[in-house]
Amino acid sequence: MDPKVMAYLMGAVAMLWAAMICGWSIAWLGRGAVEGSARQPEAAGAIRTTMIIAAALIEAISLYTFVIAILLVTK
Repeated sequence: MDPKVMAYLMGAVAMLWAAMICGWSIAWLGRGAVEGSARQPEAAGAIRTTMIIAAALIEAISLYTFVIAILLVTK
């Protein structure tokens, strides 16, 4: 197989896995935050803040994967 085709394929596979895992992780995080807020409504503000920070860190994983995929495709 041509190395350029393999680079495109691996870049696409990397982005596919990153998108799936990050989407699943954020859904899991949101579910936990909603459950926590339902159990302790007085802590909803702190839970929301922690959830937003965690979601930003999870999204950073997909951005790093995007950069790596671009590097794979352009080499």
